[in-house]
Amino acid sequence: MNVFEKTRASKVTLDDTVPLTAFIEAAQKQDDHVEYVIRVQRGPLKDNSWQIVRRYSDFANLDTQLRLSQVDLPLPPKKVFGNLDRDFIAERQNGLQAFLGAVTGHPVLANSIFTKQFLDPSNYATNFLELALQHVSMIFRSESQRWEVVEPLRDIGWRLRKNFIQIQTTEKPKTSLMLSWQEFGPDKFIPDKELCALMKVLPTIKHPNIFPTEFATANDTGGLVIRPLHEAGSLRDLICRCRPKGHYLRKYGNPKQVTALDMTQVQKFGRQILDTLKFLHDKGFPYGHLHAGNVVVAGGTTCCLLDIENWMLGVPSYYRAFYTQFKKIQTLEMIDVYSFGHLLYEMTFGRQLTSPVCDTFPSSCPAQIRSVLESILTSEAVKNGLPQVSDLLLHPLFSPVVPAVTDKPVLKVPSKLKECVRNARQEMERRLKEEQKLIHQVRRISKAKQFHMSEEEKKKRRKSRKKAMENGGVGEDKEPMSPTSPTSPTSPSAPTPPAAPPTPEGATGS
Repeated sequence: MNVFEKTRASKVTLDDTVPLTAFIEAAQKQDDHVEYVIRVQRGPLKDNSWQIVRRYSDFANLDTQLRLSQVDLPLPPKKVFGNLDRDFIAERQNGLQAFLGAVTGHPVLANSIFTKQFLDPSNYATNFLELALQHVSMIFRSESQRWEVVEPLRDIGWRLRKNFIQIQTTEKPKTSLMLSWQEFGPDKFIPDKELCALMKVLPTIKHPNIFPTEFATANDTGGLVIRPLHEAGSLRDLICRCRPKGHYLRKYGNPKQVTALDMTQVQKFGRQILDTLKFLHDKGFPYGHLHAGNVVVAGGTTCCLLDIENWMLGVPSYYRAFYTQFKKIQTLEMIDVYSFGHLLYEMTFGRQLTSPVCDTFPSSCPAQIRSVLESILTSEAVKNGLPQVSDLLLHPLFSPVVPAVTDKPVLKVPSKLKECVRNARQEMERRLKEEQKLIHQVRRISKAKQFHMSEEEKKKRRKSRKKAMENGGVGEDKEPMSPTSPTSPTSPSAPTPPAAPPTPEGATGS
């Protein structure tokens, strides 16, 4: 059983952050149209793949849906006459393959519900919002109708199985609140009874840089959290200068105007976030979901982290498809440090880093920020090991910032739940290590095959066979070499899907 799809009762086992790749294997004529047979693969294992059949009109519909992102995609033009000509079909197939590559290679588009439904209809045909409203309705009835739904906020965040709903209190004066419903994910390792008890801890957390929770609970399917409505949206909304309630494809697909933070803001916000991470780690309370969509700015001066409950519900992290490539990132603290590097990059340059690493930075980047980014995001850093949160707090970029004097933070986990928290964290890290090991093995095999099929290696094998024949070795009329022999000929291999694209970008708190 592969690590991407473990069977577990009463919860979602599919990891939506695992990239899908698509390769058009064939084009076949069907009466008055052409159908394209596409091989779709989830993750690195070829065994985890399936075939779908799509017409040109299906590609055109997907292109229409994705135009919301304002990303230019290379869809081949429509042709009325001659569209069954063999040469034209071959040309169009190449064009549609380029279109698929552009979609799956763009983090925001690759993780959109439109793309998922196009490539994997069996797993994404569900109306997630309708299901969320049903669960919310049942929980509201059990809570004596303390709240009422104002409106669902459709597609404001990147998670497909997370829905946001604006609600208000039923008693006057009516207060606007934000409700989020999230189905369980593949890292849900806390039993239901203990999870309900742990969710009740959220409203008791008191910290100046953790956004307050009004109410939190869970059932056998997912978790519900109610927080104050933050009209300004997330830090990513601030950077992209967009309306928080807009569709995330429009907000983050190809933002036309972005605003980078100034040096003072970067220092202050960075210090506040690091202090909060240090507080959580010292309490043994995992986070692992740091990104600009999970940060809000209160009063223009204070950063607050959102979605502290994500790890409890077992949902995969925003940058998971990035850090699973690096064997040195195997703990939740290292995940937070790596994610902080991406957040620092986004705050500094006003755009997300859409690749796992970055070895060159703009010349305009301040030296102190460059130093921190190089210690986290470069190829050398992820290979040799990242700094700890405590190390970053001592860095000259953040150490001069004096934290504001506030009341003592509070996060009390009942003693009977501490062991449960520790076990869940260990299980999440174990699954991460298994996934990293699998990816590493697939890469080694792929590199070996590429070397074996390289032109230089083929020339060496031909020379070796020729020399063996001249010396009385194996000839055409003699016993062929063993397939395991390093000089044996290799039959042409079937075309393989393109490399997996980087993981999603752009989201509201999740």
